[in-house]
Amino acid sequence: MLNSELKKSLISIFGPNGFADSKEDCLTYSYDATSLNYLPDAIVFAETAEQVSALMKLADRHKVPIIPRGAGSGYTGGSLAVNGGIILVMEKMNRILQIDQDDMFVIVEPGVITGQLHAAVEKLGLFYPPDPASMEFATIGGNIAENAGGMRAVKYGVTRNYVMGLEVVLPNGEIIQTGSRCIKDVVGYDLTNLFVGSEGTLGTITRAILKLIPLPEAFATAAVSFPTLSSAAKAVPEIMRQKIIPSTLEFMDKHCITAVDRYLKVGLPQETEAFLLIEVDGFSSELPPVLDKITAMCKSCGAIDIKVATEVNDRARLWKIRRSITAALTCYTLKGDGEDMVVPRSCIPDIIEEGERIGDRYNLLMINYGHAGDGNIHVSLAEKEIPVSDDQVELAIMELLTAAVGMNGRIAAEHGIGCLKRNKVPLNIDPPTLKLMKQMKDMMDPNGILNPGKVFPQETNASNTEV
Repeated sequence: MLNSELKKSLISIFGPNGFADSKEDCLTYSYDATSLNYLPDAIVFAETAEQVSALMKLADRHKVPIIPRGAGSGYTGGSLAVNGGIILVMEKMNRILQIDQDDMFVIVEPGVITGQLHAAVEKLGLFYPPDPASMEFATIGGNIAENAGGMRAVKYGVTRNYVMGLEVVLPNGEIIQTGSRCIKDVVGYDLTNLFVGSEGTLGTITRAILKLIPLPEAFATAAVSFPTLSSAAKAVPEIMRQKIIPSTLEFMDKHCITAVDRYLKVGLPQETEAFLLIEVDGFSSELPPVLDKITAMCKSCGAIDIKVATEVNDRARLWKIRRSITAALTCYTLKGDGEDMVVPRSCIPDIIEEGERIGDRYNLLMINYGHAGDGNIHVSLAEKEIPVSDDQVELAIMELLTAAVGMNGRIAAEHGIGCLKRNKVPLNIDPPTLKLMKQMKDMMDPNGILNPGKVFPQETNASNTEV
């Protein structure tokens, strides 16, 4: 509960319509895309960097936690008030301030919806490649805080590769500017990349300069069915060896295929145990020979069915298979919040096979799909014949992640750490490195007000309870 003096100060900063603390309002901002729920003490809606600055100064003085929040679509609890405090909602800071067609950059506020940014720049023949699955409702600020990836990362990279500069409010209320509008810039430390992926623990982003590139002239999509996972896995590096870098290279395993086929009734071949969705882009004249090479390579690796689409509606039908996964998986009794690990792409069949063995030991299905082109695997766990306890599920997850790390993988690729995965961070990061990270956090946020209980593997001393 906030005292009356603090509440009065917040209303003076944000106005009566920019502050809320009713139980109903707090419940609305107590959850995200995970199964976790934590009740905040209040919510404020920022419209300017100056308001955010005033809030930080006030919170730092009173030692009240501040939790920045975009659309609340995260999968690791990054925008949850695990220690209570004030949710800082950035959705009203939603303006595209400038699109520069000559120097190819855009300046945006953090509340801009990613999909809306795509549409705005593509009208001008420009392209912002990062495309997280949540792009139709996720915000740019959240994407930057999580260093979001997406399906096009195999060719174009992730959010970090497009952030040229930032305006950031520090926990003490100071407003700083990082980076610039220039392609080359070695003036001072690279503070921009420090904030990208920091999950709102070091500062609050209030403006971003993002790099744009020319919009590709044409796109084509191939949907390829394989009789075994190993044959599909073999096709991935073979495509790359042909000097073809697809804009997307997605995969689904047999459990995923079963669910999607049942959900959409698309009639995938019965013997399909692995499915690749491959998209290429570029000049129209370039695509036919590239598609011929991809088709030939997939056939040589044992593909049993190949569908190619170049028209918008035909491509959309193929993409519907991939985009329906989340809805389709409700046919299973899912356990946990799902995993977001990454391994070198040559290790995909090995980690999936190891996951099958772990699943068999714990009576769990390991349902795999994701981004074959960059080794990012999303794993959903589901019960087989009998119920499985949460403790057993957690043991299975730890074994799976440990196996991935043993293959030079990482426990998280694009969904962040948040509070859900923080105690697993030591699987990837050694104690001296964690110590340095914590020293940086303590130096920038000595009172620990900014998004506490995230990223670092420490126990939460929550002042409130889960709801």
